[in-house]
Amino acid sequence: MKSLKHLNKYLLKYKYRLFLGFLFIAISNVFGVFPPYIIKEAFNLADAQLNGTNYSTDSFLTSLFDGLDFIEVILLFGVIVFLLAITKGIFVFFMRQTIIIMSRLIEYDLKNEIYQHYQRLDSTFYKENNTGDIMNRISEDVSKVRMYLGPSIMYTINLVILFALVIPIMFSINVRLSLYSLIPLPILSIIIYKVSNRINKQSEKVQSKLSDITTLSQETYSGIRILKTYVKENFFTSKLNTENEAYRIRSMNLVKTNSFFYPMMMLLIGLSTILTIYIGGQEYIAGNLKEKGTILQFIIYVNMLTWPVTAIGWVTSLIQRAAASQTRINEFLSTDPKVKNNSNETLNLNGDIQFNDVSFTYPESGITALENLSFEITHGKTLAIIGKTGSGKSSIINLLLRNYDVNSGEILIDNKNLKEININQLRENTGVVPQDVFLFSDTIENNIAFGYKNQLPDKATIETAAINAAIYDNIIELPQGFKTRIGERGVTLSGGQKQRISIARAIIKEPKILIFDDCLSAVDTETEDIILTNLEKIMKDKTSIIISHRVSSVKNADKILVLENGKIIEKGTHQELITLKGNYYETYQNQLLEIEKKKME
Repeated sequence: MKSLKHLNKYLLKYKYRLFLGFLFIAISNVFGVFPPYIIKEAFNLADAQLNGTNYSTDSFLTSLFDGLDFIEVILLFGVIVFLLAITKGIFVFFMRQTIIIMSRLIEYDLKNEIYQHYQRLDSTFYKENNTGDIMNRISEDVSKVRMYLGPSIMYTINLVILFALVIPIMFSINVRLSLYSLIPLPILSIIIYKVSNRINKQSEKVQSKLSDITTLSQETYSGIRILKTYVKENFFTSKLNTENEAYRIRSMNLVKTNSFFYPMMMLLIGLSTILTIYIGGQEYIAGNLKEKGTILQFIIYVNMLTWPVTAIGWVTSLIQRAAASQTRINEFLSTDPKVKNNSNETLNLNGDIQFNDVSFTYPESGITALENLSFEITHGKTLAIIGKTGSGKSSIINLLLRNYDVNSGEILIDNKNLKEININQLRENTGVVPQDVFLFSDTIENNIAFGYKNQLPDKATIETAAINAAIYDNIIELPQGFKTRIGERGVTLSGGQKQRISIARAIIKEPKILIFDDCLSAVDTETEDIILTNLEKIMKDKTSIIISHRVSSVKNADKILVLENGKIIEKGTHQELITLKGNYYETYQNQLLEIEKKKME
């Protein structure tokens, strides 16, 4: 349970709720102890009435009998038991309102803690861990931990208090009867513990297989066009049938375990009652019990103890699962971000960028992306980077945004080391159009406005950004215009439309640094020219970096870098590189030939 110590800070935070819950449990159990005694007295009185004998008691109830006939006394007993049950129920309600709500509040706090920690972690963490596992720890694992904080604590306290109240009463009346009455309860607890573990393991297998079915179904629906294109309907149907059959087998195993569990539990509870009646009868015949009603009192006490004892096995299983889940949670919470914000100073960004002998190897794959790379770009200028896939173009952007830190060398922003700059303000002042566009399942205007500062921009600002990104005409042709919902990850839009919305989202914030990471690859050359023309006035007085495979996208840049295997093999303006007749020139000629070929077609 060492891993659960992480939760002590939350228990301390809600200590008053926990204390009140403890108090309410104690009070409810005090009111629960009296009814068996009242019922015993009522039974003895009824027995005496039927046998024509007198029944007298030295208890506090004697005063209630004065002036009342038999029926009135029995009714009075019934009213007392009813009032005690109502009072106990009220305090049970208060108990759940304190402890269970406390567990929900801690669940809320724990999820927030995990979520906020996730946001502090860097790109490496998200590449090393899959999304399903990350989500599972903030949902399923936290839910299991909550069961420890709520039901486990509540039932454990209830068990301790109830035992402290009932067991002394039972043993004070008759030791032998108490021992025999309680014998089946530990056995019941052990069996429940064993069976609960088995049920939990089988349930996890069922849930795991259900997750496989859900994943398969989701992939089938998401890739339905590919599935139909390759005529794989029957194959996927067969695959789903196989998964469903495995799910059915695991579910039936769980049902069989449950079918054994409940009859066994009822058998042991019934055995406890039978032993109480049998041993109680022997003790009464032997004269060790003065009243028959005491046997009934014991039966009620044993039944009162049955659920708390039964809960021991269940609670133990819950604690084990919670400890395992909290261990998984702690594993992520103890993960420190490799990239940390080392400054909280206000950043007055100008936009001068300098790479000095920068080398970088991706930590998760060990692939060397950049080697001794050096270049600079001054405020208001445009730098273009061109090269084959894997040449290190996007790695420059990752380092500039401090998604990773360099292995050697340094990056300077306004002559200050990047590691000493407020990383949050740097990113706030940088507009990035990534190669892999991500759009939210929301309206088009909200996706564009996402790039704006803290408040939502007015409609005119959104429309201006859309016009500059050459997407305005496409948007207004849609049935609901800017209010159109674009579906999950922008699935209802074409690749070019998604890229242009992403451009609008980047330029709407009016950043000091603009980065275009191969963002025009999905648009035709005509649309590309429109976008680049519109961006010229936006990029004025801003530091701009354009990454592309196309020479047409970079030819107007103030400086062009040609990368290969993480090194600069050529640099200069478009005209200088054409004159050089090297790698850039060959790429340019090849792309011109492709354009001419398309025109001829």
